[in-house]
Amino acid sequence: MYKRITFYSLLFSLFILLLYSCNQQEQKTKEVVEVRPKPKDVVLTRILYEKKLVATTDYNSTNYFVYRGEPMGYQYELLKSFAKYLGVKLEIKIINDIESSFECIEQNDCDLIALGLTVTKERSKLVDFSSPLSQTRQMLVQRKPENWRKMATMDQINSHLIRNPLDLAGKTIHIQKNTIFEIRLYNLSDEIGADINIVEHPYATVEELIDMVAKGEIDYTISDEHIALVNQKYFPDIDVKTPISFPQNIAWAVKMGTTGLLDTINAWLEDYNKTKISVYLYNKYFKNTRSVNYARSEYHSIKGGKISPYDKFIKEYSELIEWDWRLLASLIYQESRFYPDARSWAGAFGLMQLMPHTAAKYGVDSLSPPEEQIKAGVQFIRLLNKQFLNKIEDKDERTKFVLASYNAGIAHVYDARRLAEKYDKDPNLWNDNVDYYLRNKSKPEYYQDSVVKYGYCRGEEPYNFVYDILERFHHYKNVIEN
Repeated sequence: MYKRITFYSLLFSLFILLLYSCNQQEQKTKEVVEVRPKPKDVVLTRILYEKKLVATTDYNSTNYFVYRGEPMGYQYELLKSFAKYLGVKLEIKIINDIESSFECIEQNDCDLIALGLTVTKERSKLVDFSSPLSQTRQMLVQRKPENWRKMATMDQINSHLIRNPLDLAGKTIHIQKNTIFEIRLYNLSDEIGADINIVEHPYATVEELIDMVAKGEIDYTISDEHIALVNQKYFPDIDVKTPISFPQNIAWAVKMGTTGLLDTINAWLEDYNKTKISVYLYNKYFKNTRSVNYARSEYHSIKGGKISPYDKFIKEYSELIEWDWRLLASLIYQESRFYPDARSWAGAFGLMQLMPHTAAKYGVDSLSPPEEQIKAGVQFIRLLNKQFLNKIEDKDERTKFVLASYNAGIAHVYDARRLAEKYDKDPNLWNDNVDYYLRNKSKPEYYQDSVVKYGYCRGEEPYNFVYDILERFHHYKNVIEN
């Protein structure tokens, strides 16, 4: 009897143990499911995995433009800092239409809207906003009287301008389509008990409308205060002192529910806003009087549309190698910043930074004019391209090898191709293949490898050379016509 009870007790204990184990396993399974990335974190996970942040901003004189060959702008520099914080590359998409920006986010074609959006209740139903970048007001942009400089007092000038919103009754105001200016004007119309004629422009930007006011083509438009103040520096004949709204927050926007990305942006902003760099950056674009000279320059992409003083020659000689002229311009900027008298520590000189022995082959020296320097550099590029012509069919891919060879010498690129082949990578692909071995050719385990014929190379330099040129080329394509 005792043995039977013991047997059943043992059996019952085993049953309890199995049940407990199953419950534990079920609990562990639940725990595993719960720690998997949730949909709201997918965007940030993808950004970090692909090492690329895709942001949309608008092309204007403050947010994003090219000046003397260098991409610039308040939103652009903010985005660069945030991308660096994430440890990823930045890709900019130019979208000047706000509605299209929301569609870009919704369709997962971009990760972040960096237009300096005003935060509103209606927009908060479409996107999630970051912590505020700054604050602004909506301002009426109008033209000062023609003889305002001869008027003795500000009161005389003000007597010709709208200072009270009540005086907007019956006036026609031109605004950019799909902006919050429309809602504000409709509300203001109700508040003053009179009609305001609103004309929406589907294609004109805020700055283009301000330009139209300055030229007398329209009488009034609306702009955020920080944009209006910048443009007043360019157009002293406009007035931007009449507010039509209370202060409003300006912020970045992400797709609704992407909490991981939003929290990361806010954490970065909290630290960034405490730095001197954040103050310097804001002053650089919104308070610095030198910005007027930038905007009036023929080498400003908005006003002048030129990249360099040598665009004519760059366009002409880029045809010899069938390159987009903006790609050649990006290479020249990388080499010399468009200074024809530039010299390197190694003895390279001129716009194209040719070494003396290479330059001599094409009949140029340090005293040769810019046109001849560009022509010689292009002839050298054509020679390098010919070396890869039968090896790499894809033109865009081949260009990366040519760029690396231009910087480091073709022998080192051949070494990197042999290393790639030895380690089962594709010797005809650059990204994550040959670029890795050229970049690491400064390490003994690679430059001492038996397949390497030309030894040590400071590979970080040509690696960055290729990517910097291609990134700048992307910016040039964004804002400069072909």
